[in-house]
Amino acid sequence: MSNADPRDELVEHLPAMRAFAISLTRNNATADDMVQDTLVKAWTNIEKFEVGTNMRAWLFTILRNTYYSSRRKAKREVADVDGTFTEGLAEKPAHDGHLQMQDFRVALGKLKDEQREALLLIGASGFSYEEAAEMCGVAVGTIKSRTNRARKQMAELMGLKEDEAMEMTDDATMSVLSASKMASF
Repeated sequence: MSNADPRDELVEHLPAMRAFAISLTRNNATADDMVQDTLVKAWTNIEKFEVGTNMRAWLFTILRNTYYSSRRKAKREVADVDGTFTEGLAEKPAHDGHLQMQDFRVALGKLKDEQREALLLIGASGFSYEEAAEMCGVAVGTIKSRTNRARKQMAELMGLKEDEAMEMTDDATMSVLSASKMASF
């Protein structure tokens, strides 16, 4: 066996790799980028190459896989050359949700234990009133009453008006205060 470094053989295959990449992409610049990506992958994973096997076949496999990976990625991307799409995108700052979440935690801590328990079982954990009542060993009406009083107390403690929407990043928190759950009472 030869002690030659397989990296030395990479350069020999550049013209054939470029020709293959051009035949796949039909674009010289894209082909050159793919060959470069292939060389980087081959160089960084050279320990996976089995000395004595076909280096050209190994490189072409990497090139082919790189090509198909880029095609799959391109299908998920949106073309927005003039920036029209990105101009319309906006993200609400995360700090608003964090601040309201802190207010929510403080208000939740001020509830009576029974109310907090009912609210968390129904709103945050998603149990039915019947399931929560069974877990707590009380009547269904008691759980409904505790949940309703807890929601009203939370809204009061957080300074929310009846028609005011609560904007939070946490779906579980929203379900705890959900008006639709209150309506089912």
